[in-house]
Amino acid sequence: MKLLAITLIAAALATGASAEPRPVPNYGAVAQLPDAKERPEPSRTYKVVFDVSKGEPGSTKPSQGLDRVARYVNMLAEGGVSRQRRQIVVVLHGPATEAVMTDEAFARRHPGAKNPNAQLIAELETAGVDVRVCGQAMAAMKIAPGDVLPGVQIDLAALMTVTHKQFEGYALVVN
Repeated sequence: MKLLAITLIAAALATGASAEPRPVPNYGAVAQLPDAKERPEPSRTYKVVFDVSKGEPGSTKPSQGLDRVARYVNMLAEGGVSRQRRQIVVVLHGPATEAVMTDEAFARRHPGAKNPNAQLIAELETAGVDVRVCGQAMAAMKIAPGDVLPGVQIDLAALMTVTHKQFEGYALVVN
């Protein structure tokens, strides 16, 4: 029995499997590429700010930019990077701004539709991702603060958030 347990642990380590389940379980699918280079380094702290501006208002599909954030988080976790070493911020603006709306607010703009991003954002937040929205984009799109999903931080501007995060040593990924 002891030999079986050791064999299973060795097999899991050899395939790159991690003890942590996928942090964003319903999004961010990751292809397993055992021979790929540039893999996550478990001892490194990943400070990354994602600038997400692409989107299609009223879309019934989750944001590709947010799904990309989920994929990154899942890749890091599967590569053995602990939650404490994943410091991920995503700021939405421009056409992506509607992604942060509550289902009720989204349905007022797009009758009969629910926000396809609400569950994805909730899973990102549960995984430790800091989700932010540009207040300037909200004003331009006439989205009231009360129409924003709980947990999403409203910032003065995406430009300010990205600048401050870069001052703090975050790498910028533009979506």
